[in-house]
Amino acid sequence: MHWLFLLIAGLFEIGFTTCLQLSNNFTDWRWSVGFLITSILSFYFLSLSIQTIPMGTAYAIWTGIGAVGTVLIGIYFFKESYDFWRMFFLFTLIASIVGLKFVSTK
Repeated sequence: MHWLFLLIAGLFEIGFTTCLQLSNNFTDWRWSVGFLITSILSFYFLSLSIQTIPMGTAYAIWTGIGAVGTVLIGIYFFKESYDFWRMFFLFTLIASIVGLKFVSTK
């Protein structure tokens, strides 16, 4: 169950980074509120996950999910580049996240 909480926390991290971009430096109150809500939920689910998952592992996976998801959001919705090296290192990051999951002792 705690791994599910960690996944949810990572998805909310993608949400708060996207809301941060769309808030236009916190001048659009709707996206600013979205940022606040999704960041609180992200940290809440992260705190639930570290009850059984080692803190370092949970934090690395949480930030990894957020980083990968945010890059993909940037590519698909904000027309950011997706050149070979960017994709290469993105897949390296994904492999690291999967590796951390498999070597976790809890």
